[in-house]
Amino acid sequence: MIAFRDIQPQAPTHILVIPRKHIATLLDTEPADSALLGRMQATAIELARTEGLAKDGFRLVTNTLAQAGQSVFHIHLHLLGGRSFSWPPG
Repeated sequence: MIAFRDIQPQAPTHILVIPRKHIATLLDTEPADSALLGRMQATAIELARTEGLAKDGFRLVTNTLAQAGQSVFHIHLHLLGGRSFSWPPG
């Protein structure tokens, strides 16, 4: 797993969490990838705590396919925090 700050942040904290294994979209995952998907979330939660987001909350986003906003075809999580978010997004 690797993580780094997004170069076009959409929130004060915007970190990408990316597995080293290449999987283009969530639709390309298999049952054997369940542990990897869990590690992605666990990594994001650890980073949220480290970044001080645990008190006020944070959002995890995974875009799947172009219409949903996926522009990089390698699965990744967006960890967003440090501001209020509305619902529905978009």
